[in-house]
Amino acid sequence: MIIVVVGKICYRNGNIFVAELIPGHLALCQQINKILLIGYYLVNIGYCAMTLASWATINSPLQLIEAIAIKMAIIISILSVLHYLNIIILTTSIQKLIRTL
Repeated sequence: MIIVVVGKICYRNGNIFVAELIPGHLALCQQINKILLIGYYLVNIGYCAMTLASWATINSPLQLIEAIAIKMAIIISILSVLHYLNIIILTTSIQKLIRTL
């Protein structure tokens, strides 16, 4: 549930930032933002599936908190790296994209 809510918030707010990167091409910006949203969902669903398949036995509340903290740190780190890669790719290839339109 939280994945869907965060995805919708990022999608809604991301339209503004993507539109600033490619002024005058609103339809293209919306398509790029939709692709980013789909990628976000796929990364999160895949990570959840892999995490559930490899979950270790937990014997105490302390182990539970530790396991959840580690899993959350991993997914936040993955999403952060992907976010910055998207920014780099969009900003470096934006001129090529605009010229082809």
